[in-house]
Amino acid sequence: MRIHGDAVRVGVHSGQQYTTFAEALKLWRTAEELGYDWVSLFDHFRPPMGGPAGPCFEGMSLLSALAARTSRIRCAVLVSAVTWRHPALAAAAAATIDHVSDGRLEFGMGAAGADLAYGQYGIPFPSAGARLDMLDEACRVMRALWTGGPATFAGQHFRLEDAHLQPRPLQRRLPLVIGGEGERRMLRIVAEHADIWNTLAGTPDTYRHKVGKLAEHAAVVGRDPGTIRQSVTFRAILAEDERQALERKERLLERVGPDSPVWPEYLVFGTPEQCVERLRPYLDLGVRDFLLGARPPVDWQTLDLFARHVAPALRAHPAG
Repeated sequence: MRIHGDAVRVGVHSGQQYTTFAEALKLWRTAEELGYDWVSLFDHFRPPMGGPAGPCFEGMSLLSALAARTSRIRCAVLVSAVTWRHPALAAAAAATIDHVSDGRLEFGMGAAGADLAYGQYGIPFPSAGARLDMLDEACRVMRALWTGGPATFAGQHFRLEDAHLQPRPLQRRLPLVIGGEGERRMLRIVAEHADIWNTLAGTPDTYRHKVGKLAEHAAVVGRDPGTIRQSVTFRAILAEDERQALERKERLLERVGPDSPVWPEYLVFGTPEQCVERLRPYLDLGVRDFLLGARPPVDWQTLDLFARHVAPALRAHPAG
């Protein structure tokens, strides 16, 4: 059975590159007021997109504070890097935040990507293969602790000996989100451990291929791929008419430059109706969570138009 069923959810992936807590809180509370279902932070310390000295709040402590100041919206980290914390510590933090949020947490894990903190702070950055091994072990450790224990685990990277975690999460099954799309190892880990699989939207053809690969891995591990909820993250610039959206795209181009790594994240520059049409193929491919990227400076117009016009159209789509 797929967690959260077949209902379509819309969310905001906010990040935390702010200089004040009030800025982050305003976005989270606005997302809740606009009727979004989900809001998330990432778990970088020194994200490359902010430059070597850019602002970035620590993700887990900020997540706890924001969860305590919202009341309905699902609260998430997308995703926590397996290199930052021993998975027992991550499991304990997640259980705590689930209590703080009255059972609204969805906890994301990933194999870690580029972050300037590795160089600045001297944190080890293992090879890609080692990080994937760590992620697989971390998922096993966290689930064992969340389900009560005592848990004993002997892995290459992590070990538990009659380990307990109390209090356990409020949710009977705390949703584990895994972010990534590597076809050989990452999607195998998703097939084994994820309640929710998240990736960048990319193109429909590319996404269709990834869904097929995930189904192949699920068959190998004996799991119905339909029990893995599909989630995509993307960015958009929306306006009441296409001309205004393209003008706003040009202003963004002037600000970040044509070589910025943000451009592949953008799925549409246009009207809410055009956004719905761009997202329909993903609905047909099984996506049920659509997460709109909203890093600062926040595009309040897009946030509002997506909530008022795009979200209702997506939610009305029949389950397939």
